Amino acid sequence: MSTPNPVSHRIVVIGGGIVGVCSACALLRDGHRVTLLEPGEPGADQAASYGNGAFLSPASIVPMSVPGLWKKVPGYLLDPQGPFTIRWRHLLALSPWLIRFLRAGCSVTRTARTAEILAALLSDAPTRHLALAQAAGLAGLIRRDGLLYVYPDRSAFEQEAFSWQLRRDNGVVWETLEGERLQAFEPTLSRRYTFGVLVESGAHCLDPGAYVRGLAQWARKQGAILVEARAEGFDVAGGRLRHVLTDRGPVACEGAVIAAGIHSKRLAAQAGDPVCLESERGYHVQIAHPAAAPRIPVMPGDGKMANTMTRGGLRASGQVELASVDTPPDWKRADVLLSHLLATYPGLAGDPARLQVSRWQGHRPSTPDGLPVIGPASVTPDIVHAFGHGHIGVASAPMTSELVASLFGGRTSPLDISPFAATRFR
Repeated sequence: MSTPNPVSHRIVVIGGGIVGVCSACALLRDGHRVTLLEPGEPGADQAASYGNGAFLSPASIVPMSVPGLWKKVPGYLLDPQGPFTIRWRHLLALSPWLIRFLRAGCSVTRTARTAEILAALLSDAPTRHLALAQAAGLAGLIRRDGLLYVYPDRSAFEQEAFSWQLRRDNGVVWETLEGERLQAFEPTLSRRYTFGVLVESGAHCLDPGAYVRGLAQWARKQGAILVEARAEGFDVAGGRLRHVLTDRGPVACEGAVIAAGIHSKRLAAQAGDPVCLESERGYHVQIAHPAAAPRIPVMPGDGKMANTMTRGGLRASGQVELASVDTPPDWKRADVLLSHLLATYPGLAGDPARLQVSRWQGHRPSTPDGLPVIGPASVTPDIVHAFGHGHIGVASAPMTSELVASLFGGRTSPLDISPFAATRFR
């Protein structure tokens, strides 16, 4: 795996989620000595990537904030079944993020630029994941069967015409399926869905947690050291990084990657970069051994949830709940997902109490403008940011890892990283 590198550094990757383990793999390939720092087991349920919707979609380039969204927010907040909610007692603390969020989608030009930037991160995500999984002996976890987006009718699809135009403008190709063609393609769907969009280039992961765990194990076989500890800060002297400070003592290094998900905010501030990052708290439900399930992953336009058949069962992932990280889960949000699943696939009908349902809640680390934070820290270029990917963490991880590796390798970056700079929040 390793290739000769004229400068081999000791690099600590902070975070054992998908971005962290992909970064570790890319740095090992370049000949660096890597320590992967994670307070729990990589791939376990403390990470957002564990509960991900498992989509690897080049179509996931439309930011959350788009023109006209502000008109819909009050309706979302008043709808107990809606996809977006705010814990009201946290509203004041969340206001700086929310104001930036609404501004980010205030114009067509700005939204189109964001989509263009995200397309560069995601356009070849399925191909990159397939190559990475194959190299790590995990090829069976990545399936390239396409992704299906469904709507009650054509008019519902046309209400999202702007989003689909952004995708078309950035090279996403799709085929439409209507009426009986849609039903023949995916017979498990409720007949209330009469219009579909098939993105054949899409892929999915059969088990995101196992995938992350497998990549971490592969990294260890390639020489990475896995340390179960929590990063607390940095020891920087004369503009150079000397140690990452942890709850189990300092770890000597010449470089560090902040890829700690929602916990990156505190570390980034210590590295000289206050960032606007909040948790888009997400939920999933998973039905083991479902009586009905789609052949390929489905995104119902009315539910805004990813429906994916994983190794653990039929998973529905979605919901955006804005609240502090330590707020207890509101499992009613997961019940909304379960209700959507039962309505979307009539073959699941029966006594809901008999279903083998598991529930999960986690923290998508999200910036208000929909772009991750990638690039050197202000206090020293020895620290590199790689966090804030929101809904696209799994899909964008391979390209993010290439950007990280290019920074430490002194190579020209495969993408212009200036839009991802942490300094944009100042």
